[in-house]
Amino acid sequence: MEPTPRSISWEAPEHHHVEKGNDWFFALAIIIVAMVVAAILFDNVLFALLIGLAGGALAVSAAKRPSIVPYSVSVRGVKIEDRLHPFSTLDSYYIDEDNPHGPQLLIKSNKKLMPLLVMSIPKENIDDIETILKEKLQEEELNESLLIKVLELLGV
Repeated sequence: MEPTPRSISWEAPEHHHVEKGNDWFFALAIIIVAMVVAAILFDNVLFALLIGLAGGALAVSAAKRPSIVPYSVSVRGVKIEDRLHPFSTLDSYYIDEDNPHGPQLLIKSNKKLMPLLVMSIPKENIDDIETILKEKLQEEELNESLLIKVLELLGV
């Protein structure tokens, strides 16, 4: 029987990126301009400004490619970049091997602002990661929120 690994490390993009063409940005611009005009027609210039800024931020965010992030799972906890999430702050985990974007590790946290940690994992590390996690956390079927799935369908 193989000994349990103490730590598994890998690198992956911080999120799944969908390349957007010029037509996607053109459609976004049409929608934003229409919303800004509607807000101005309703005498709400401040809301029009907010819509314009939000549209610009969305365009910049959509054009940016995700950075490569170092991840690790160890007997101490889950580390994302330089931040360690100790097992005392985590509730459960689930490995989604059927995700269309590749295997995903979903970890439920007891923090209010970050209730679900989602990480892409390499296929060759699935068994080692699960070996470490099952000793520290319970396995529970977890899913990303419906809003995230809808945004991925829209290519955001």
